[in-house]
Amino acid sequence: MGQPAHGLSKPANGPVKTAKVKTAKPAKPRKRREAIISDIPAQSAYRVTTLGRGTGTLSSENKWRTEAMRSHRTPTLLWFTRGQGRITVAGVTRGFGPHNLVYLPTRTMYGFEPVGQVMGFAVHLPDDPTLALPEEPLHMRFREVIQQNEITGLIEGLQREIEGDRPGRDRAMAFQAGMIAVWLERQMSVMPDYDLTPDASRRLAAAYTALVENELRDGRTVAHFAAELGVSPTHLTRACNVACGRSASAILSDRVHYEARRMLRETDLPINQIAEKLGFHSAAYFSRAFHRHTGVSPRDFRRSV
Repeated sequence: MGQPAHGLSKPANGPVKTAKVKTAKPAKPRKRREAIISDIPAQSAYRVTTLGRGTGTLSSENKWRTEAMRSHRTPTLLWFTRGQGRITVAGVTRGFGPHNLVYLPTRTMYGFEPVGQVMGFAVHLPDDPTLALPEEPLHMRFREVIQQNEITGLIEGLQREIEGDRPGRDRAMAFQAGMIAVWLERQMSVMPDYDLTPDASRRLAAAYTALVENELRDGRTVAHFAAELGVSPTHLTRACNVACGRSASAILSDRVHYEARRMLRETDLPINQIAEKLGFHSAAYFSRAFHRHTGVSPRDFRRSV
């Protein structure tokens, strides 16, 4: 395997042989395959956690858990009730504020940078086709109090069922999740401004992040992804800069090193096996790349738990 681009050994927009740039809407990425992450235990199908994060509540050592690009193995809904910041979803960066809802389909790359204190909920739902959840990411802003109260009530109802131990708990959680899915569908019918990819650059960035998620552990380069999308690496980086202010190589590196930090913190896998799983050709090369990205070695990062 060649040296992967996420080691940042050479710029993505260097002198490379490029394909002819297409002006048409980029081709859709191949169908996502199921993630295989057997070394990290699967979590409960239904989870509701509180968002109480901000520049004053997270140490610099732990900001990567929100700011770095990552994804979830199941559909996730972020409901911000307080605070503001910037959120990048599928390669597209937008501002968010109070009463903003972000829906993330399975394995959608995202990260957010809060400004001050941020409060709200993160809702993790099962990847169940019968829920008929949206297939694309959403970002909705709700100004009406009745809408704000409706989604907050649905989330709190699901949270009560999760934390309770009453008869019919599993069915109740499924029904509550179904009501959330129906509520989202209804909001989409009356709120047209939820599309995250209104132009060619943002569509290309979204397609790129989907491919990265699909082939995260294959050690692919930016040039490889650009070729799959039918554009040059330079054009891909230009689109990513327009969509989120980051180059294609920076997005790839950030995503890979989030996964590396997660595996270092959440598993007991040896460092050489983590390097292999993430497509690095050697543990030594992985350690150098990790140090350049995070400022510490993989061993020291694991010891800092």
